Amino acid sequence: MDKKPRIVFMGTPAFAVASLKALLATNMNVVGVVTAPDKPSGRGLQLQQSAVKQFAIAHNLPVLQPEKLKSTEFFEALSAWNPELQIVVAFRMLPEKIWSLPPMGTLNVHGSLLPQYRGAAPINWAIMNGEKETGVTTFQLQHAIDTGDILLQDHIPITSNMTAGELHDIMMETGAQLLIKTLNGLIKGTIQSIPQKEILDNSEIKHAPKIFTKDCEINWQFSGNIIHNHIRGLAPFPGAITKVDGKIVKLYSTNFIHEDVKEIPGTFMTDGKTFAKFACKDGYLLLNDIQWEGKKRMAINDFLRGYRKP
Repeated sequence: MDKKPRIVFMGTPAFAVASLKALLATNMNVVGVVTAPDKPSGRGLQLQQSAVKQFAIAHNLPVLQPEKLKSTEFFEALSAWNPELQIVVAFRMLPEKIWSLPPMGTLNVHGSLLPQYRGAAPINWAIMNGEKETGVTTFQLQHAIDTGDILLQDHIPITSNMTAGELHDIMMETGAQLLIKTLNGLIKGTIQSIPQKEILDNSEIKHAPKIFTKDCEINWQFSGNIIHNHIRGLAPFPGAITKVDGKIVKLYSTNFIHEDVKEIPGTFMTDGKTFAKFACKDGYLLLNDIQWEGKKRMAINDFLRGYRKP
């Protein structure tokens, strides 16, 4: 098959925009876009459009924003576009009648090397778990989440101080490029899909569930490196949290120094001028920035100029 299929793109955040942009840049036949409904945001609770909707409107693409993916109205509107292939990047879980609608099925771009890190937050959990490598996978949707047959994968190294935000930006572009490579392979018939069960080995399958507040809390009984990974895996959002002087603080960037420690793990220390750090059981976490409760995130030097120990 050399003819470019009629594509419906489904996505919501900025991460998905890179893939939609790549589709248009390579003249793929995008006939419509599905994204989340506008949501109230900010102090004035004004309705805000998703990043994907803003991009779609700017490029004159028709948009659907279903409240309920199982509704008859959405199914009929989607069917009217006569999609031959659907592409999902950072969107909601689709009901079977939606993902099975196009004759070529539905393709997903996922931020991990499947079958590892199935779930909603693969970028965060890979860093939080101290992985040295992750990647992007294109695969075909099936019943269970992130379990479909793999099409292509691309690997991404994770450096020792890389944050989730930095990995997100790299993966966003890598995923867009992999998507185009996948589509070209499908069009030319040169890609052979691989069931995930065929590449499973005896290693533990790690998962990437949605992150809740309890996942952000720092456990000072862990080693300094584990805590350092936890912090950078939650930066810049939602941020790792702990308490100092009875107030909640968020940490985003640290450096761990391994050395003997006398203080209780979790003890906050500062000379009030040049440094702030936390004691761990096997060293110290030097803070590069911090967000005090009720304040904005700031560099540690700026924080120290206004900090007065109770």
